[in-house]
Amino acid sequence: MILKEFAGYTREFRRHWLEYLMLFLSLDLLNQFVIIPLFRYITTFVLQAGAIPFVSYQNIITIITTHTVVFIILIIELLLLLVMIYAQFAYLLHGVRAIYSKNLTLKNSFKQIWQNIKKIRLGSLLLLALYFLLVIPFADIVFRTPLLAKIQIPEFILDYMTRTPILLTILIVFYVVVLFFGVRLLFTLPLMVLGQKKTRTAMKKSWQLTKGMQWWPIIWRLFLLAVFVSVILTVFYLAVYGMQLLWDLLPGKYPALILAIANLSLIQIGSELVFIWSGVIALFIIFAPLKIVPMEEKTAKNHASKKLISFVSIIFGLIVITSIVTNIMYLVGVNAHAPVVISHRGVDNKNGVQNTLEALRKTAKEKPDYVEIDLHETKDKQFIVLHDENLQKLTGINKAPHELTLAEITKLTAKEDGHQAKLVSFDQYLKEAKKLHQKLLIEVKTTPNDSKKMLQQFNKKYAKTILQNKYQVQSLDYRVVESLHQINPKLDVFYIQPYNFMYPHSVADGYSMEYSTLNSDFIWQAHLQHHPVYAWTINDEKLMKKMMYEQVDGLITDRVKLAKKAIQEFQDDSSYANRILNYVTVVHMPNDLEA
Repeated sequence: MILKEFAGYTREFRRHWLEYLMLFLSLDLLNQFVIIPLFRYITTFVLQAGAIPFVSYQNIITIITTHTVVFIILIIELLLLLVMIYAQFAYLLHGVRAIYSKNLTLKNSFKQIWQNIKKIRLGSLLLLALYFLLVIPFADIVFRTPLLAKIQIPEFILDYMTRTPILLTILIVFYVVVLFFGVRLLFTLPLMVLGQKKTRTAMKKSWQLTKGMQWWPIIWRLFLLAVFVSVILTVFYLAVYGMQLLWDLLPGKYPALILAIANLSLIQIGSELVFIWSGVIALFIIFAPLKIVPMEEKTAKNHASKKLISFVSIIFGLIVITSIVTNIMYLVGVNAHAPVVISHRGVDNKNGVQNTLEALRKTAKEKPDYVEIDLHETKDKQFIVLHDENLQKLTGINKAPHELTLAEITKLTAKEDGHQAKLVSFDQYLKEAKKLHQKLLIEVKTTPNDSKKMLQQFNKKYAKTILQNKYQVQSLDYRVVESLHQINPKLDVFYIQPYNFMYPHSVADGYSMEYSTLNSDFIWQAHLQHHPVYAWTINDEKLMKKMMYEQVDGLITDRVKLAKKAIQEFQDDSSYANRILNYVTVVHMPNDLEA
């Protein structure tokens, strides 16, 4: 029964595949080249105008209290972003319905979307914001757009939430609740857009339509659709990979390269078609229980529709040409860029206690380009090599670094991953690093209890050594970056960012970005300013290769040996088949045709 439904939906897709392709690609192009860059440029411009280099939990109160106008503009921008997301969903829903009714025109589409937008009120926006958060678990197969794809929880937060049973339980409960409400409110948007219902009314109606187990047939169909897509793409990728593998065995380099370029482009185009097909099928599945009546069919297609299709086809052709050029560079290794390897907290694959000399000695044997360490100020205004703001986790002592002197802390024994070692001062660590000829990336941690002259003292005591040995400094606190830049402009000071929110613009000499929200756009913007970008914390080989493809300048990792292996494989593999396989398993994501 379900297979027959899918077959029927697929026949409908085949009849109007060019129009569906136009619909989804036009939205993709608008997002990638207009909407997303525009919102980022506006945000960056507004913050620059207000002399605000960044937005985070550290300065949000300051922005609200001392930069009220900037805060109001950012709130307005956020509301406009919600309207834009809603408009894009409306565009897809109206478009799919219009194509099915053979009544798609650009004029009618914008007219219908404008009618929907005019009905939005402030209360509706708040409800829509909640709705979008709830439907994100289904976004990959139902309402996926590049704009909504930017909304995600950074990986380091999820990692932190899984470290203790209590936090893991909270995380699981959170996802169960979100999943429940997401399922029950799944029909809200179609009812608002196509049923012309108000937000609250649409939510109530969706809740009624999914009471009992009435939601199960829909979710089951969406699940099967996701499985079908996975199977289709897997078979497709393996077929292309196998063909290239055989071709690589034949003599002659250039014929294999030409086929590799064609195969990689085929993968990108084929994947996009499959994702668009699955999106259309998913919308048909959503439409079915709502019994939405198609619009009255016109006897002839509107001429403007053909113009629109021609226009998007030209743009699509340009994207394909750009993609081919990029593929050539990727396959011949022009984009090969070896990032520096940075040992996170001085360890490699749990070979010792973080930030200790024993771990440093073992890790230095793997020859990382840098060893990243963390500094806290002690009670007597010295510096201890320590990450946490409390000693409880490593030593069992429920004290903060600022509550103990350096001599007291260095007597403590830290235990981690079956190892134990004494905590050490920054002076001890520097001495050992110089002995081992190991470069350092020094993260300055801050708390409200730090002394007012902490950074001046840090510069006075250690700047000469840092500059002589070409060490680098970084901090999550932008005040550290700004102050050290003023105190000693010769120091290389990086700004650590946990979320990719805006284009890079600050006095920092580089950036350390949490990898899950880092993208090539941020890296490209940073490189235009001649600023390197490090990604943290990456311990998976596939993610390492993905970051290399994105041209990241450094990998901060707990697994130095693995990172070196991944870099070597990424750069030295001469097999075009393996490079295609690497692209499929590591680089390629939905809506990445232009990549």
